[in-house]
Amino acid sequence: MKKLVIVAAALSLFVAGTAFATGNSNIGCGLGYILFKDTNQTSMFQAFAATTNGTSGNQTFGVSSGTSECDQPKKFVGNDRLNEFVQANMDELARDISTGNGETLSTVAELMGVPSADRPAFNANLQAHFQQIFPTPGVEYAQVVDAIVTVSNQG
Repeated sequence: MKKLVIVAAALSLFVAGTAFATGNSNIGCGLGYILFKDTNQTSMFQAFAATTNGTSGNQTFGVSSGTSECDQPKKFVGNDRLNEFVQANMDELARDISTGNGETLSTVAELMGVPSADRPAFNANLQAHFQQIFPTPGVEYAQVVDAIVTVSNQG
């Protein structure tokens, strides 16, 4: 019984001590943020919100889709579509990157959200890094996608 009273008292002090706390929301975005954003931002509510975001998996979806009060990263790559395209067009893409132009290279730039005005520089950058993108004849498409993203972020 003493343990129960001690635990209840400690919990009460924790809640009371944090009830008047103010500060920025540090819970991220997602369902937890949406459900608890109008609360008084105590540590307890922040913990509930962060747990909700983490356990439901919606924060990841929100970040990748730009929903649930989440901002989509500026350099977001639609991985599914890009991966499918690169996998289906490896030979053509290798040819286009080696020459610095072509339809498959244009499609990759479009899937990555490269503005039209920046595409000549994007194409030249990938061409200059051809060996890094296609290091061996049997390279896997996932490695090609990763290398393209890495190289395009450098340029």
